[in-house]
Amino acid sequence: MEIFEYHFMQRALTAGIIVGIICPIIGIFLVLRRLSLIGDTLSHISLAGVAAGLTAGFNATITAMLFALGGSLGIEYLRRHYSKYAELATAITMSSGMGLAVILISLGRGNTASVLCYLFGSIASVTKMDLFIMAAVGLIVVVSIIVLYWPLFFIAFDEEGARIAGIPVNKINLYFTVLTAITVAVSMRIVGILLVSSLMIIPAATSMQIAKSFKASVYISVAAALLSVVSGLVLSFYFSLAPGGTIIMFSLFILLLVISFKKLFAAQK
Repeated sequence: MEIFEYHFMQRALTAGIIVGIICPIIGIFLVLRRLSLIGDTLSHISLAGVAAGLTAGFNATITAMLFALGGSLGIEYLRRHYSKYAELATAITMSSGMGLAVILISLGRGNTASVLCYLFGSIASVTKMDLFIMAAVGLIVVVSIIVLYWPLFFIAFDEEGARIAGIPVNKINLYFTVLTAITVAVSMRIVGILLVSSLMIIPAATSMQIAKSFKASVYISVAAALLSVVSGLVLSFYFSLAPGGTIIMFSLFILLLVISFKKLFAAQK
C-alpha cells in the first residue's frame, strides 16, 4: 500500500496505535468516576507547555508533559481544598492553563507559529523522539493500570469503601491523575490538544453501550479507539483531512452506529 511507503505515515500509525491503546484505558476510569473534564483541563495546561517549549526552543512534547504534570498536581491540591465542589478544581486549572498559554504564545511570536500542529494534530510532525516518548509513556500507563487495576476499580465504584478497606486512595488518585496528564501530553501529536479528551471519552461511551462487564468495557473501548485512530489516519492521508478531527468524527460515527444497532435489536425483541 502507498501509505506504508512514507516514513512519516509509518511513524504516525505507530504513534496512533499507542495513543489508541492508552487513551481509552485512562478514559474508562475517568468516565466511571465522572471526571471526564479532567482530560480537557490537562489539554489546556499542555497547550501552555507547548507554547513554552516552542518559545524556549525545547522539545514541545516534553515541556507539555511537564506542564501537564504540574497541572495534575494542581488539580489534586485544589480538589482537597474544595472537597464539596470538586468541579471547581478543574475549572480553575483549565482557566489558568488557557490564560498562561495565550500569554506564552504572544511572547513567542514567530517561534510559536507551529502551535496549530499541536492544537489539531499533524501526522507529518511526529518525530522519532516523539515516538520514543510515546512508547515509553505507553508502557508506563499500561503497566501501571495492570498493577493498580483492582484498587482503581474499587475507587471508581466506591471511593469511601476503598478508604475503609485500607486502600491509599489519595496516593492512587494522584498517581492516576499523573498518568492522565502524560497521556494527554503525548497524544496531542496525533489527535491534537483540543480533541485528545474526546478520544478518551467517546470510545469509553461506546463500550458502555454494549459491554456486559468492566473488563469487556476496557477491551471494547480500546478496540473502538484503535479502529478510529487507524481509520482516521488513513482517511486523512488519502483525502487531505485534518487527522485529529477525522479520528474523532470516526469514533463518533462508531458510537452512533452502536446506539442505532442497540435500539434496533431492542425493538425487535
